[in-house]
Amino acid sequence: MDATILAAWAEFAARWLHVIAAMGWIGSSFYFIALDLGLHRDRNLASGADGEEWQVHGGGFYHIQKYLVAPASLPEHLIWFKWESYWTWISGFILLTLVYWHGAELFLIDPEVMDLAVWQAVALSAASLVFGWLVYDALCKLFLKYDQIVLMVALFVVIVLMALFYTHVFSGRAALLHLGAFTATIMTGNVFFLIIPNQRVVVADLKAGRTPDAKYGKIAKQRSTHNNYLTLPVIFLMLSNHYPLAFGGDNAWMIASLVFLMGVTIRHFFNTMHQRKGRPWWTWVATAAIFAAIVWLAWPKPLEDYRDTALNAAGARYAQAEGFEDVADIVLGRCSMCHTAEPMWDGIAAAPRGVVLDSPEAVANHARQIWLQAGVSRAMPPANVSFMEPEERIAIRRWFESLS
Repeated sequence: MDATILAAWAEFAARWLHVIAAMGWIGSSFYFIALDLGLHRDRNLASGADGEEWQVHGGGFYHIQKYLVAPASLPEHLIWFKWESYWTWISGFILLTLVYWHGAELFLIDPEVMDLAVWQAVALSAASLVFGWLVYDALCKLFLKYDQIVLMVALFVVIVLMALFYTHVFSGRAALLHLGAFTATIMTGNVFFLIIPNQRVVVADLKAGRTPDAKYGKIAKQRSTHNNYLTLPVIFLMLSNHYPLAFGGDNAWMIASLVFLMGVTIRHFFNTMHQRKGRPWWTWVATAAIFAAIVWLAWPKPLEDYRDTALNAAGARYAQAEGFEDVADIVLGRCSMCHTAEPMWDGIAAAPRGVVLDSPEAVANHARQIWLQAGVSRAMPPANVSFMEPEERIAIRRWFESLS
């Protein structure tokens, strides 16, 4: 029991770290892209810099210059922007392990999609992240000297194919989350394998008195630009697990694919504006149209063939535990008005977080969540709107803890 509580807090800590690191990474990434695009490059700077910018923030003025390859001499103190990216991925991987690998039977595997053993699902999860980086890196190297639009189209095709793969292997929630992890792995791989090592080569050349090769900066710029356009889709996919309408339907792979196009239109507007090339308002129309298409694809359809929930391995154990029948009655009476295929509560269009609790089998399959949300805490029902009694919460605890 203590281990279960500690695991819940470990997940909370990892999620907190993940959000903090991601904020730092996204903030610095967006700032430097905007800075680079907005540099004044029409000035003959005595320092030999490629461009400069004056900025004001927090009551002070900043004079920033960028060197296309490197300055004539290296300053003593040099700040590296890398750990924000590294810790975003590390904390995200910890969360993937705690939530989707450790809880594979509940969150990763959906027998109605593909009946996988836990080890098979975890192996596919890990292998897909490695596969994503290898394919992406190979495409970037292949198209480095060609039109980058062709490369972006090729990458989009890969993303669509991976969306199809994930939605035909994992649960809907896990599929969109994994597509986000797939993309985030590519982004951190860019920093770890290309951007930082290339910058280290430039630093080493400067220290040795050699003139750095401009190709290292070109490669790093290509990967940094990709990261800029991939950031917003990754955020959407990481948040999607809170919105069953995004992942719980038959069109999840199309929704995920369209999100990447929407990310491009949004970033194109801001990147163009930062370059002082005007404001392409058409991108707002395009973004709204794509979002409308996503809403349409996610719109709940009438359930004509709703099947009863099958017990998974863990659920079968809890269905046999003492007190299960009483707990099933409690949950069906207090929770199923929202946690059902067609919620009856005004303002709720789909079961919160995709958790359906409208059958005894579903209650057994979600034993740990019910225990955590309604047994050891009073998080559910929200504001206790269905008037769950203290004795009922005690019954839930006794049932779950009898096997834990």
